[in-house]
Amino acid sequence: MARAMLDYTKTILNKVSFDASLFCKEVQKALNRLLPYEIEELKIYIHSLVLQNPELNQCMVLLDH
Repeated sequence: MARAMLDYTKTILNKVSFDASLFCKEVQKALNRLLPYEIEELKIYIHSLVLQNPELNQCMVLLDH
């Protein structure tokens, strides 16, 4: 079940990656609902998205907490 939530979160983040403000909101939601080890995996995924879409870099601040 937990893996399903992580996969769902990745799908949502991919779909909203065109808009940095939506992306940041979804990152915040993900940080509130995922487990710590899932957040670490999500950070890697988000980093790869930021490499493809540099405008999403502003959301990286959320991951530093």
